[in-house]
Amino acid sequence: MMNDATLRKIDLNLLLAFSVLMQERNVSRAAERLLLGQPGLSAALRRLRETLDDELFVRVGRGLQPTPRALSIAPAIEDALSGIERAIRPPAAFDPANWHGEFRVGMCDNLESSFFGPLVARLRQQAPNARLVSVAFDRRDAARLLDEGAYDFSISVHDEPASWHVRAPLFEQASLCIYDSRHLKCAAPLSLKHFTSAPHVIVSIEGTISTNVDAALARLGHSRQIVATAPRFSALPTTLQAIPAIATVPESIARCMAQLHNLTISKPPFELPADPVTMLYRRVDQADSRSVWLRRLTVGVVQDALAASGCTIGVSKDACCYDPPELAEAV
Repeated sequence: MMNDATLRKIDLNLLLAFSVLMQERNVSRAAERLLLGQPGLSAALRRLRETLDDELFVRVGRGLQPTPRALSIAPAIEDALSGIERAIRPPAAFDPANWHGEFRVGMCDNLESSFFGPLVARLRQQAPNARLVSVAFDRRDAARLLDEGAYDFSISVHDEPASWHVRAPLFEQASLCIYDSRHLKCAAPLSLKHFTSAPHVIVSIEGTISTNVDAALARLGHSRQIVATAPRFSALPTTLQAIPAIATVPESIARCMAQLHNLTISKPPFELPADPVTMLYRRVDQADSRSVWLRRLTVGVVQDALAASGCTIGVSKDACCYDPPELAEAV
């Protein structure tokens, strides 16, 4: 076990001076390598002699001759200094092309529908030996699952983070109405009358039937009829194709469903606040090159996917704030 009391007496610079003196066997050359004046190096050698209770080096002509004690400890000190240098050396840059491993991300199903496929495709191009695992979660469990190592980061509407987490803005997510115009004979954009008179289907993991839509309607003195509640967004397309109803969902998945299932989209006939979609990750991963690479890749994928789907929202100008300043400058 390491003896703290002994190590407290030693200055690492003294060991470096010893190592250079052993290699050069000359005070002038050693002082030049260490960027010290000869008086400074002589003072360091004096402290070493006092600490180790040995003369260590004897002047012989213009050079220095190490004592038996100096010769005996030199290999261990050289190994120790080499080990320290390796330990503090900047880590090698992450190489996705040659990396074998697993990336894990947490997404709720509406964001997964919009971004998981494009993210897999981009990873296959840039990290062909990697595997991507998407972990389903309720946003209330996001922080706990992150701490447990369930995923590298999550994308969701996150609550205020703990001090050991970082919540980075990604984009502001508006809401759109979606329905099958073959069943619900209403032209887009929907009027408030059409919206309030039509049946509604909502998505709620908890099974609740009141959302921010109902709160906004109540402020206007209106209400709506909710006829069905599903725990996942994947149930909406077939439900809307089966009954004349409206679902009000995040814009990214609304446009995705409209393209895939020939559904009609419309802006809500009243103001609904946008939801801030953020990326949540551990502060300890902030400068890790593998984690930084994956987060940057994901930001690019989200940006491209939103643009390709015709979304009116875009990635936040602060989307790269999850990088340390010195890394963000390289983006």
